[in-house]
Amino acid sequence: MICIRLLKQNWFLIGLVLVIVFAKLSPDFGATGGLLKPEITVKYFAVSLIFLNSGLSLRSEDLTKALFQINIHVFIQCFTFLVFPMVILLLVTALESSPMNSSLLDGLRVLGCMPPPVSSAVILTKAVSGNEAAAIFNSAFGSFLGTVITPALILLAMGSTATVPAHKVFMQLSATVLFPLFIGQIIHRKHQQWLETLQIPYGGIGRVTLLMIIYTTFCDTFSHHKVTIDAPSLISIIFLIVVLQCCLLLLVFYVSTDKFLQFDVGDTAALMFCCTHKSLTLGIPIIKIIFGGHDEMSIISIPLLIYHPTQILLGGLLVPIVRSWVKTKSEYRYHIPMKSV
Repeated sequence: MICIRLLKQNWFLIGLVLVIVFAKLSPDFGATGGLLKPEITVKYFAVSLIFLNSGLSLRSEDLTKALFQINIHVFIQCFTFLVFPMVILLLVTALESSPMNSSLLDGLRVLGCMPPPVSSAVILTKAVSGNEAAAIFNSAFGSFLGTVITPALILLAMGSTATVPAHKVFMQLSATVLFPLFIGQIIHRKHQQWLETLQIPYGGIGRVTLLMIIYTTFCDTFSHHKVTIDAPSLISIIFLIVVLQCCLLLLVFYVSTDKFLQFDVGDTAALMFCCTHKSLTLGIPIIKIIFGGHDEMSIISIPLLIYHPTQILLGGLLVPIVRSWVKTKSEYRYHIPMKSV
């Protein structure tokens, strides 16, 4: 009985390990162009399911309220497009005299300019009972901003010249984010009582979808992105990215929990994931457009290719910890001690 209870409580972490193992054993199945066709099933259907699920489960008043949480929006977008690139710039400057591959350092610069993802931060925020509405708004808004700001930042960092088909990215985001969210909200408003009687496990659906995204991400990592690079540089960049993510998560946590900013626990949970995640879905096409004729394009893309699965893996490992913290703080906040007589 104890084993069954532990399995139920930690099924997501167990699933996380299993999908990575399966991706390593048979990467071609879930890789781009494989039988699973993630370029269709994940890029369109899985992401759409995430936001349809959010639209069905979110109260309309919560989503409307999130639109006016200007302090959260400013914090996330400034951190994504100002603080993150500056941290990377300082790191790269410190590493320029090191023996690390120069194209990898260019890849770090590019990584710092990337927009937030439209799925992983939302799912993880929902999984830890954070401010899901704010995560949805800022993930979508940041992605739209990224179509313009990211190329401009790369131009500043690298001195390259290119244009990004913003209208195509806008259409894709509208189809996979805004439309499913809108449909979900319509269904929620018209059939709220009926949905409540169904007791749909929205959180479970979101986590299963995340496992699918993790699986296909690692399939791509293990299958398609094999490049020639010296082992010390590769090991160093993996180590740096893991340490970088941990430091950024801690930085966002400690800053956002400062009483001066007046964020609640749900806001902090959303900020941790929204501020520190970067989009592979938007990032790789932008890299291909800007560095399409560059001999070292595959190496430049390595930091982002490492960062993306690492952010999902770290996020998955943090889910039970952050969820427990949010629950404990929320219960403490709303607990009213009885006065002693």
